[in-house]
Amino acid sequence: MKVGLVLEGGAFRTIYSCGVTDAFLDKNIIADYVIGASAGAGFGVSYASNQPGRNYEIVTRYGITRKYMGLGNFLNPKTKAYFNLDYVYSTIPNELVPFDYKAFQEFKGEFKAVVTNVETGKAEYLDVDRTYNHNTILKATCALPILSPIIKYKGNGYLDGGIADSIPYEQAFRDGCDKVIIILTREYDYIKAAGRTMKHALVHYRNFPELCKAMETRPERYNECIRRIKELENEGKVFVFRPKSVGTFKRNERNIEKIRELYNDGYTQGLERLEELKEYLAK
Repeated sequence: MKVGLVLEGGAFRTIYSCGVTDAFLDKNIIADYVIGASAGAGFGVSYASNQPGRNYEIVTRYGITRKYMGLGNFLNPKTKAYFNLDYVYSTIPNELVPFDYKAFQEFKGEFKAVVTNVETGKAEYLDVDRTYNHNTILKATCALPILSPIIKYKGNGYLDGGIADSIPYEQAFRDGCDKVIIILTREYDYIKAAGRTMKHALVHYRNFPELCKAMETRPERYNECIRRIKELENEGKVFVFRPKSVGTFKRNERNIEKIRELYNDGYTQGLERLEELKEYLAK
């Protein structure tokens, strides 16, 4: 049996997912396959490297700083991104909160990240390199439209994987998973609407018409994806974790108490639903 773990993005809302996966690590629940979009992949590597608590430390110690995220980074010609990708994927893992590259290399499962090809507007599912070079793919999957530059990788340009495929559970099944665990970062009744910056984004990327189509149709595709996930959940074909309530929690949340509460929600659910999860996996 091949067990897949699917991680939705959502910037710092993904701290909920970190709580769930930390509970998994504490109880030795290790998936055979991990795939994530955006911050789902960016934080998910700490699960594959078996480093519980690492993401929480990053977010609460460094994520809330202006060096990590802020308008100054976006306006800085050296970074050109609201989330300082070099700081996030170079300074932090190599100097401040060390990433265990050896453990990541020894992870026996597959690890993939979703990226959006700016020319085609389609999702690509890249195997994340087990060396230091994997950070380029993580930068690509986390490159927010407008707020980040297009990331070049092997001759192609990429942006945030969530544009084309926010919750890549279908890819997990295509890659042979028999059981799929999905960790969402929005509550049960959430419905996605077009963002306030959509018009600006369409102008900004007017030279990439297929990318613009993907951005325009994203809310509709996302909501249909959630509808289908609920169906599969009711049929017992997937196992879903989701926050009880996100409330006013922002993508760039700096309130430590809110971050702690959302993390604890994930960790608590990960433990409380452990037997239910084991039953699903044993069927």
